[in-house]
Amino acid sequence: MIRDIRIEEFDYPLPDERIARHPLEERDSCLLLLKEPDGKLSTRRFTDLPSLLPDDSVLVYNNTRVINARLRFRKGSDGSGALIEIFCLEPRDPSDYAVSFASTGRCSWICFVGNSKRWKDGELTMRLTIDGTPLTLSATRLSREGNASVVEFSWDAPSVTFSSIISAVGEIPIPPYLNRSTEESDSADYQTVYSHIDGSVAAPTAGLHFTPRVLEAIDRRGIPRRELTLHVGAGTFQPVKSDTIGDHEMHSEFIAVPRELIARLAESERRVIAVGTTSVRTLESLYHLGCRIHEGLDANVLPQWYPYSETHPGLDVSESMKSILARLDADGLDTFVASTRLMIAPGYRFRIVRGMVTNFHQPRSTLLLLVSAFLMQRPGAPSWRSVYDYALAGDYRFLSYGDACLFL
Repeated sequence: MIRDIRIEEFDYPLPDERIARHPLEERDSCLLLLKEPDGKLSTRRFTDLPSLLPDDSVLVYNNTRVINARLRFRKGSDGSGALIEIFCLEPRDPSDYAVSFASTGRCSWICFVGNSKRWKDGELTMRLTIDGTPLTLSATRLSREGNASVVEFSWDAPSVTFSSIISAVGEIPIPPYLNRSTEESDSADYQTVYSHIDGSVAAPTAGLHFTPRVLEAIDRRGIPRRELTLHVGAGTFQPVKSDTIGDHEMHSEFIAVPRELIARLAESERRVIAVGTTSVRTLESLYHLGCRIHEGLDANVLPQWYPYSETHPGLDVSESMKSILARLDADGLDTFVASTRLMIAPGYRFRIVRGMVTNFHQPRSTLLLLVSAFLMQRPGAPSWRSVYDYALAGDYRFLSYGDACLFL
């Protein structure tokens, strides 16, 4: 049973010196571990990627942009009190990301609160100036939700948006395993070159290696490029703490897929190469959400174990996509929006994705489970452990700012 998989089977020793603290000066000069369809492993450079993609492929990547999600307040009217860090996770009211960023005057977010014991009640305030407009930003904790809190932000300049505020005073939330403070360079380094939809609190890091020259080389080969959106949540850093994966609760993440891409998936025979685990999860979630629409079930959220249900209808991809297209047509929408809690683990059957560009992931993580599931599809293929042993022996750099893989 998939739920009985023990997370200890996905542990490995990762020396601290193998964690890349910063990207290379030229993003696309990093190493690329290639796993070919016959299982052969070899070392290339990321600049080789365009020539390695199959002629009949389509590249799909996540266009989400990391927001300046960390806000630091000081208690006390003179700003000399305890430091309280508020880490914005996802919008609550309004709940739509774009509407929340465009809010003027107030909005609320689900947040992690650092040094929470020192902020039991009352307002936190911060004085700042946005484009010449002075204002006071206030934060009030409305309620608690598990280990997070609902925080209302309000400000006294009705012409200023929340997006402008966090852009001015927030910080890019780099991963905790980098074990360093955010630096000015992270504002550019921790964004993909094609990011343009605000909402993530972590980068889709496989995309960090792409440069304009790599994208241009892909275009010259005539390989289509398509975008989708998954706003990466803080749960992406969360290791599996339970002994078996069946006791691990996946975090919910927002996805948005344009109608044009769904229509192409319904009709195209091109091999889908997904950039990053976030694109993999979005595409595979899309298939299962189409199945839920076909069954007349709620398609606003994909439960993490739905794909493994014995009653799953098992539609072909075209049927599933056409179910979503029919829903979009009925609602007069151009974009399919939902949330996913999809858990991809060994034993999962991939329906859409046929290739993956990804980084090297943390031990005991759901991302490593996903990679293992993808590698196990073909009998005789190298296991995740063989791939990671190869990388460790070959001086690859690991995690967010590290080197890349191409699995075909």
